[in-house]
Amino acid sequence: MTGSAALLGPADIRRLADELDVRPTKKLGQNFVHDPNTVRRIVATADLTPDDVVLEVGPGLGSLTLALLPACERVVAVELDPVLAERLPQTAADRAPELAGNLTVIHADAMRVAREQLGEPTALVANLPYNVAVPVVLHLLAEVPSLRTVLVMVQAEVADRMAAGPGSRVYGVPSVKVAWYAEARRVATVSRSVFWPVPNVDSALVLLKRREVPTGVARAEVFKVVDSAFAQRRKTLRAALAGLAGSPAVAERALVEAGVDPGLRGEQLSVRDYVRIAQAFTRLS
Repeated sequence: MTGSAALLGPADIRRLADELDVRPTKKLGQNFVHDPNTVRRIVATADLTPDDVVLEVGPGLGSLTLALLPACERVVAVELDPVLAERLPQTAADRAPELAGNLTVIHADAMRVAREQLGEPTALVANLPYNVAVPVVLHLLAEVPSLRTVLVMVQAEVADRMAAGPGSRVYGVPSVKVAWYAEARRVATVSRSVFWPVPNVDSALVLLKRREVPTGVARAEVFKVVDSAFAQRRKTLRAALAGLAGSPAVAERALVEAGVDPGLRGEQLSVRDYVRIAQAFTRLS
């Protein structure tokens, strides 16, 4: 990829926001990155190739978009805010004229965007709105099987939950559902000072690498078991899954058949354990 981009600094971000009369809103979870070194670091961590097609969710004023354009074949940016979506191509044309043609902006809700709108992106790299980070990642992993790598900046505690393993204090439904699709790990902490407005929580980068999904049972069946197991997380699996199974006895039978101790709790099981339980439920239904 040839061409470069003039990245946005704090003064550029404020000027663009004033020009568009944009004020970041909590409702949309908007915190704009204004530090060029941070977006360079994100792109370097994503380890993109010139052939990658990058999906970016919530590009905002374009800080990360401009850093991504020289590092990949194309950027597909999904932006919910109509004012920001309309302005982004012009920002790219102004600051990365040789690369602006490699940017596609889609005005849409990332929670509802369909595969047909996106093409075949190979990587998701984004500073995600805090309030929808996990649902967006799960939706896109399900909707876009071409995604091989995901690197997202999220609230630090959300990054920990996404990357947690069985037995961890923060292991829960997001941990298991992410693990269905990918191996996840927290790879970096991001200072609050690089955002405008400054958030009242810490941020972190979490890296997901796609793996083969388990076979032999539908994802929806596994996720039903996961949701039930964590709905009352202090309950044993025997009790927590009784409603789903129809009775504690059937739940216990399924767990024993799956090779799982009915006295365990949901946070002690891996995604593979949940797959075996769902398979047993299917056989007993």
